[in-house]
Amino acid sequence: MAAPARTGITRAQRELHALNEVAKTLNAAQELPALLGAVMDRLVNVLDPAEVGVIALWDDDSGLFRPAAAFGFDLELLSSVGYRAGEAMTGKVYDAGRARLFKTPREVTAAMADLRPANAAVLARALGSRQLPISAVGVPLAVGERKLGVLELHTLRGPAEFAENDLPFVQTLADLIALAIDRDRLLQQANVIRDAQQAERLRSEVMANLSHELRTSLAALKGYTTALLLEEVQWPEEKRTDFLTLIDEECDNMDAMIQEVLSASLIEAGQFTLETQPLRLPILAREVAEQMQRRTEIHQLIVDFPQGFPIVDADHLRIKQVLRSILDNAIKYSPDGGVVMIRGELRAEDVVVCISDQGVGISPENLIPLFEKYFRVRAPTGYHVAGTGLGLPVARAIVEEHGGRIWAESNLGEGTSLYFSLPLQAGPSGVEAEQA
Repeated sequence: MAAPARTGITRAQRELHALNEVAKTLNAAQELPALLGAVMDRLVNVLDPAEVGVIALWDDDSGLFRPAAAFGFDLELLSSVGYRAGEAMTGKVYDAGRARLFKTPREVTAAMADLRPANAAVLARALGSRQLPISAVGVPLAVGERKLGVLELHTLRGPAEFAENDLPFVQTLADLIALAIDRDRLLQQANVIRDAQQAERLRSEVMANLSHELRTSLAALKGYTTALLLEEVQWPEEKRTDFLTLIDEECDNMDAMIQEVLSASLIEAGQFTLETQPLRLPILAREVAEQMQRRTEIHQLIVDFPQGFPIVDADHLRIKQVLRSILDNAIKYSPDGGVVMIRGELRAEDVVVCISDQGVGISPENLIPLFEKYFRVRAPTGYHVAGTGLGLPVARAIVEEHGGRIWAESNLGEGTSLYFSLPLQAGPSGVEAEQA
């Protein structure tokens, strides 16, 4: 039977107080799991017969009911429970689509008779007891015709027990909870749509920018080759060499852009693979630095690795791509030139390469999405920065595929330092060193 009214407080007043407490909790600015957990705490505190309770939501992907919040149970243990359709009190209430009272231990036992042994064992561990409730209510969580899950409240010891006149009130509470769950799901769907639209917008910007950059390089190639083919002009050997050098550099630029797009496509398709072999990072860093130095006269690229730097197991071409992408950014975002330093550091379990420039720097809000696909730092001085916006995201994927990580440190107007780490080889070959 329902708990008697407390002295001086009517049942209606207590129910109004409970509704107010639950409504305030549901309006709190929390993530849904924390919100539902707080609601369960509040429900058990304001409903005398309720000693333990659980909210189980239907999961379309698994075809099971999964606990989303609980009171009186160890939720971490309870999370491994998965009720099938029609199973136990949860499944029966959901199928019925209406609130149900399990008034006696016999009714509870009958409702739980088809509970699978694995679920029964988990429930007992999560509750710390194999005791079944002496009474319970189960109420569907639904918005309109759309059912979301079930709210269950159990009485384990009494003296207060659930009665028929508790059902309308508990249903009202369940409706409030269902609205909060539906609101959260709608918000998530809106966020997914917004993120997809943002990604599409950024993708379109990148494709437009890539098209522009490729056309620019092709125009340059066409100009140089056309000039060399002019029969009426006898170019001096020095000028011919300059043109051929510029053609070679433009080819390298186009190749780098195409590699970034291809790598990004392979990553998206889940077909990104590595071909690892022993790699001498100082030699590779000097090779890439020499190539990039030919592209600029206002920067000084310096490579500084300590003596005895260890060999790492890595994909030569992919790490070269990482170094080139980071150096390319360092040069582009330091328009006034300066020193670009490539340093190596040996740590206990990995090696770290740091590339620092003296450029425009990156604001704190831009550091967070710096390695996200299609994100491009806007040049604070307003000048155009060429590129696809894929270099650093691809670099992150390459480094993480090697088991390392990549990060950045920067202050506006003070330059940027980008770091990436690679794990040391296990075994004897890992101690073989590069003699600088």
